[in-house]
Amino acid sequence: MASKASLLLALSLLFTISLARQQHQQQQQQQLNQCNIQNIQALKPYDVVQAEAGVTEIWDANDQQFQCAGVDFIRHRIQPGGLLLPSYVNTPILSFIEKGRGVHGVILPGCPETFEYSSEQQFTRERRREEPQLQDRHQKVENLEQGDLVAVPTGAAHWLHNDGDNELVVVVFFDTQNNQNQLDEVHRRFFLAGNPQAQGQQQGRPQPRRQEQGQGQGQGQGQGQGRRGQSFWNSGNIFYGLDLEFIAQAFNVKREIAEKLQGQKDQRGHIVNVGRDLQIIRPQQSRQQQHQQSQPRRGSGGMNGLEETFCSIKLRENLDNPSHADFVNPEAGRIAELNRFKFPVLELLQLSAERGELQPNAIQSPHWTINAHTLLYVTDGSLRIQIVNNQGNSVFDDVVQEGQLVVIPQNFAVIKRANEQGSRWVAFKTNDNAMIANLAGRVSAISSMPVDVVANSYQLSRQDAQRLKFSQRETVLLSPNEQSEQRASA
Repeated sequence: MASKASLLLALSLLFTISLARQQHQQQQQQQLNQCNIQNIQALKPYDVVQAEAGVTEIWDANDQQFQCAGVDFIRHRIQPGGLLLPSYVNTPILSFIEKGRGVHGVILPGCPETFEYSSEQQFTRERRREEPQLQDRHQKVENLEQGDLVAVPTGAAHWLHNDGDNELVVVVFFDTQNNQNQLDEVHRRFFLAGNPQAQGQQQGRPQPRRQEQGQGQGQGQGQGQGRRGQSFWNSGNIFYGLDLEFIAQAFNVKREIAEKLQGQKDQRGHIVNVGRDLQIIRPQQSRQQQHQQSQPRRGSGGMNGLEETFCSIKLRENLDNPSHADFVNPEAGRIAELNRFKFPVLELLQLSAERGELQPNAIQSPHWTINAHTLLYVTDGSLRIQIVNNQGNSVFDDVVQEGQLVVIPQNFAVIKRANEQGSRWVAFKTNDNAMIANLAGRVSAISSMPVDVVANSYQLSRQDAQRLKFSQRETVLLSPNEQSEQRASA
């Protein structure tokens, strides 16, 4: 009997091991297939979260393209006087100010509160004698304007206020596969205040549903229930789950204030209306800009790389500043790239960004990104984009309209052409020093090969190989006039 029991136990153990191994192999195969993309599509928001003073538009995290690149994307539309409540996220964040202006704060743990009112500014003499301990101070804040790129380290609490006269539109990029995220590939937002789900409950909104136009293709996953499909909006703030007495003791406040921290009765949602006269200590915008322009850049000489500490690290850079352009062709457009050398905080985030502008009908040379996935979001006009995979198959050939985005996987070849009104875009890349390799133009893979290699590779005469190699003298940005002249002479 003992031998039979041992045999049954051994067989059971072997079956369990075999089943576990099979499941592990299936998981590995699923991971390998995530980037086996045969059809890329331009994406637009599939759900909207309403709030008192704005909305947040959410792209489908279950889409196969997002899963391949390990990224997520949302867009905030904040009304004048709106405040996006303080929160933190389990991934690094890059935000781009598409329209409007505002003021932004990032709370870096362990850093001093260097912005403070003097007693003369904040209090009368009589009140100062009564409440000298209430003198306000906080960590530094920054004025934001259109074209700004804002970096937020993983887990750093942050907030955003629209103090302008127009709607503030902010697109936000999350790198869910970043090694700083040790949870899972779900973009999780932890609110410090309010009741983010309140507006949706109050209005009786249904659960988020997927697009019916084939663009939310989380294959093999249920409706809205994919591996990364958890909605971080369907929850209260982090104080909600703590014991009320613990909160009161921790803050040394009354129970009524502790209840306010939990936000159970707050029906405003995650963007609240506080008006445009929010009292925040901040420098004058003109002085802030002058200070930033006077600061030397890393690599510009006279710097040893140790000037920025964690508490003083720069978190904002303007991508629309013409002086930041890396490639300029007056007849075709310009491209500005931000990497760890020009914006050091990107080394911490392991991300980079690009701002592109093409004149009407101009083309960016066909190229591939060597070491990063790219998420491209069109801010103005429209772009005709073609993307080709390693099998030489076209996986995308369509027009990306303003407000849409497309994911370009690492090493996939891509070419862009602006419409008749021109186009602008912002691109987020999953490497702090993303590099591209051009296929055409004066500095490209073809022009860098020996003539005989070109001739034999493409079955050309030596004369035609020389023409192919040397006829295009522009580099990254190709003007439409140059293209028409070439076609005419061909």
